[in-house]
Amino acid sequence: MCGIAGFFSKGKSYEENIDYYRKILDDMRRTLIPRGPDGSGYFLGRDCGLAHTRLSVIDLRDGAQPMTKSIDGYQYTIVYNGELYNTDELRKDLQQKGWKFRTASDTEVILLSFLHYGSDFVLRLDGIFSFAIYDGRHHKILLYRDSFGVKPLFYTVRDSEIIFASEPKAIFCYPGIRPQVDYDGLREVFGMGPARIPGSGIFKGIKEVKPGCYLSFSRYGVKEVCYWRLESHPHEDSYEKTVAVTEELVDGAITRQMVSDVPICTFLSGGIDSSLVSSVCSRNLLKKGERLTTFSFDFDGNEKYFQANSFQPSQDRPFVDKMVDYLHSDHHYLSCDYEAQADLLYESVKAHDLPCMADVDSSLLYFCREVSKTQKVVLTGECADEVFGGYPWFHREEFFGKEAFPWTPDLLPRQELLREDFAEALRLESFVKNAYYDAVGEIEMLPEENETETNRRQIGYLNIRFFMQTLLNRMDRTSMHWGLEARVPFADRRLVEYIFNVPWEMKARDGLVKNILRQSSAGKLPDDILFRRKSPYPKSYHPFYERLLGNRLKEVLEDSDAPILRLIDKEKVLPFIDCVKDYGKPWYGQLMAGPQMLAYLLQIQYWLKEYQVELLL
Repeated sequence: MCGIAGFFSKGKSYEENIDYYRKILDDMRRTLIPRGPDGSGYFLGRDCGLAHTRLSVIDLRDGAQPMTKSIDGYQYTIVYNGELYNTDELRKDLQQKGWKFRTASDTEVILLSFLHYGSDFVLRLDGIFSFAIYDGRHHKILLYRDSFGVKPLFYTVRDSEIIFASEPKAIFCYPGIRPQVDYDGLREVFGMGPARIPGSGIFKGIKEVKPGCYLSFSRYGVKEVCYWRLESHPHEDSYEKTVAVTEELVDGAITRQMVSDVPICTFLSGGIDSSLVSSVCSRNLLKKGERLTTFSFDFDGNEKYFQANSFQPSQDRPFVDKMVDYLHSDHHYLSCDYEAQADLLYESVKAHDLPCMADVDSSLLYFCREVSKTQKVVLTGECADEVFGGYPWFHREEFFGKEAFPWTPDLLPRQELLREDFAEALRLESFVKNAYYDAVGEIEMLPEENETETNRRQIGYLNIRFFMQTLLNRMDRTSMHWGLEARVPFADRRLVEYIFNVPWEMKARDGLVKNILRQSSAGKLPDDILFRRKSPYPKSYHPFYERLLGNRLKEVLEDSDAPILRLIDKEKVLPFIDCVKDYGKPWYGQLMAGPQMLAYLLQIQYWLKEYQVELLL
C-alpha cells in the first residue's frame, strides 16, 4: 500500500518552471509519508507531475515508483496504491503475448496490462487499488479506483488542470487550492455523516473517483467511465449448491488475499466474520509450518461498565479466548483507555481530513498504531454484515419502506443541536431524501420479487454503496495512517456479486442471521462461535469517558471564536451534555449514540479550526 499524488495539465508546461513544480510534488509527497514510510519518488514531465510514497509489501527490492515504460519514444508512467491478488495469472498472460518484465511487482503488471489491453483492462484486475497512469503519447492521464472504493483517490479540476491525491491534504499543497465548505458539504456532514455520497469530497471543488469507475482527463475534457456496477439477477442455484459456492468463494477470497512478501496477521473479535478469516489463514499457514498472529481489541473498564443492549448484546473477550485456543494463534490482547480514545479524536480527523466515526474511529486508530509496531499486513472481517445481511435493519419490518437510509432512520438527533437559522438553510430532510432516491434508483428490481424482497434488495444495495464504503474508509485511513495495510476478503467482487442475488429465504433460512455464511463455514469454527449472535465493534462504556467529552465540549462553547458556534446552538448543546445518554438508540449505525454525538461535534470543531476551513455560508 502507498500514497499517490500528482497533477496534469492540457495547457501549461511544468518544465518551464521545474524547480517550482518539483517543490509542489515534494510537498504533496511529504503529506502522504504515513501511508508509505518505506520509500518515495516523483516524476515530472512537460505536462504531468507524479509523486509516490511506498509501503513495501510485494517485491521489496524492485517495486519503486513512479514506474515508467517507454515505447516508440513515448513515456507511460504509473503511480499505484493497492494490492493485486491475481498478479501471477496476469503476468503469465502478458508473457505469453510477448511482454518482458523487469520486476516482480504488481505495479508493472498493471502498467503493461494497460499498454496491451487499453483503458478497460481494469476489469481484469482482482484487488484493491487506486492508481494514475500518464499516457505521454496521447497527452492524457487516467485515474482508476477499485470496485468498492477500498483505496481512496480524490481530485479537483480547475481550468485546464487536474490535481489528485490519495488524501485531500495533499491536494491542498497545490498553490491556490484552499479548504472551503459550502452548504452542500455541510449537508453531508450533518445529514449523512460520517457517510458520504459516492464521489463527494465534502470540500468545495474536491471530488473522489467513484468506486468502480475511472476518469480520463485530456484536451477533450474529463470523461468518467463506470467499468463495474452491482447488478440484479435471478438466483438459479439450489440451496445446497449456494452453500457450496459460498464456501468456495469465501475461502478463495481469503486465501488469495494472503499474498505477501512480509508476514500477515488478522484482527480477531470472536465473531464469525473475523474468526472465519483467521481460521482460513491459520490453516493455510500451518501447511507451511507457520503460526498465525492475531490481535483483539477492548477498552479499559468494560468488564465493569459494559452495558448490553439490542445492538451490542455481549462482550467479545470470552469468544476471543475460545478462538485463540481453537487456532493456537500467537495472540495479543490490546486495550485502549478512555483518555487515549478521546485524545485520538483529533488525530482521526487528520487521518481522514474530515470528521469521521468519532470514537469508533479514534479507537481503531489506536489499535492500528499498536499493531503497526510489529506488523505490516492484516486481514480483517470487515464488510461481511453488509454482504450477508447481518444488521438489524435487514430483519426488522420497521425499516422496510421507510424511504430513509436504515442506519439513520431519524434525522432529529442530527438537527436538534443546530442553530435555527443554520438548520433552516440546510434543509436536511429534503437533501437526505433526494440522496436516498438517487441511490435506490441505481439498482434494478426483479419482476418476481414481492415488496418485502424489493425492500431487502434496496437495503442490501444501500449497505454496499454507502455503509460499507464508510467502514472501508475507516479501515483504510486508520491503518494506513500508521503504515499498516488492511485487507478485506469479504469485499471480494465475485463474492459480493454472487451473494447480492441470493434470495433472503436462503440468506436467513429459519430466521438465522447470515445463515448462508454460517452453513458454508461449518467445520472451520467451534459451534458457539459459528452461531454466536452478532455483536459489533466494541466501544467504551466507561462513565468518565462521556464526562471527559462533555467537559471538552464545554470548553469549546466558552470560546467565542470557536468556528463551530456558527453552526450549533450553545443553549441547546449545554443541557444535552449534562443529560443521561441512551446507548441503545444510535443516530448512525449501531454504535454512534449520545456520547458519540459529543465526540462528533468535537471533531467538527477541530476540523474547522485545524484546517482553517472557510465556510461559504
